[in-house]
Amino acid sequence: MLIGICLSTGAMAADEGAIKGHVDTIAAGIDGGKAPTDIKPGDYDPYVFIMEKGGTMVVHPSKQGQSLNTSEFKPVYDALVQSTSDGVWVEYQWAGAEKKTYVRTTAGGLIVGSGYTK
Repeated sequence: MLIGICLSTGAMAADEGAIKGHVDTIAAGIDGGKAPTDIKPGDYDPYVFIMEKGGTMVVHPSKQGQSLNTSEFKPVYDALVQSTSDGVWVEYQWAGAEKKTYVRTTAGGLIVGSGYTK
């Protein structure tokens, strides 16, 4: 049983490492001049998103062009805007599930993120 626990912990760390790597690479690309709209959210697993600091989703599989800065999405928005230029993991409740998301702010102020349901 201890081996199973260790393996599942290692798998989670690997998933978080991949998520962080994707977000960091995308943020660096945007900082280097890549257009945010050239990013395809479904090219990554789990998907990535790009949000303006004010809440409008620039890249998202289903919410592109919509704002998360509303009463409906307040817990999500409040968590995501904790983003820093070095990147940070945030946790929040959404739709009855615990979410953990890595977010990083680009030099231009966009928030790039990706995460998973705990």
